[in-house]
Amino acid sequence: MTETTPTQTGYAEVNGLRMYYEVHGVGGTPLLLLHGGLFDIDQQFGALIPDLAAGRQVIAVEFQGHGRTHDIARPLRTADLASDVVGLLEHLGLDRVDVFGFSVGGAVGLYLAVRHPERVRRLVVSSVSFHPDGDRAENSEAVAEMTVDMIAGTPMEAAYLARSPHPDKEHLQALLTKLGNYDKGAAGWSEEDIRGIAAPTLITVGDCDAVTLEHAVRFLQLRGGDVNGDFVGVPASQLAVFPGTTHFFGLARTTLVLDAVTTFLDAPDPEH
Repeated sequence: MTETTPTQTGYAEVNGLRMYYEVHGVGGTPLLLLHGGLFDIDQQFGALIPDLAAGRQVIAVEFQGHGRTHDIARPLRTADLASDVVGLLEHLGLDRVDVFGFSVGGAVGLYLAVRHPERVRRLVVSSVSFHPDGDRAENSEAVAEMTVDMIAGTPMEAAYLARSPHPDKEHLQALLTKLGNYDKGAAGWSEEDIRGIAAPTLITVGDCDAVTLEHAVRFLQLRGGDVNGDFVGVPASQLAVFPGTTHFFGLARTTLVLDAVTTFLDAPDPEH
């Protein structure tokens, strides 16, 4: 793997944000990368982008209050972040993309697939539930209690202070507080919503993730998976479970992640 320099960087003016984005590579269906909470492009996808961009255009974005995108007086909610992403796609003149989202980014990708199906060709959702019942309670409780002191000296703190338009601990604490209240009280998606997604879906999860394995399997079943493929064929939607993998390190097994994701994205489209 070698590092790549973005072919384009910029800011899209959407919903009161100056939303930072990068473009890498050329060709194929554009792949949109959506990072998780408290991460940014480099921390979440830096090790993956060179190989992902080897045969396709890759567009990576930083959400409200993350990375080089400033914060605004608005809670962090999936619907709003998805609206920002739609604005970015319009800014770039892109009608339809593949989407690869992790955690918060996975929730945004799922929202796009349900509410804006015309925008999503294929969907990769990593370490995210479609309903709060799939989340381990202790994880939500821990996120709600996060303070700047708890992440002092971590790569996340260093990256925030190095890249943020407002690099101070007061704004960092505001971001942590918003993440602690992320989509608070949201009902999640119904099983009918998940069944109705048009885009073939790859679900990835760590075997010791914040999302339960039972929930990930139900997610797969609702997308048409968990069948005897030798008799009925391999479904368009699939599940990858990464061994020895927690939520925080959900994409750290780079070789496994690249194999699962690129194989899925490059597969022939299912016949209708």
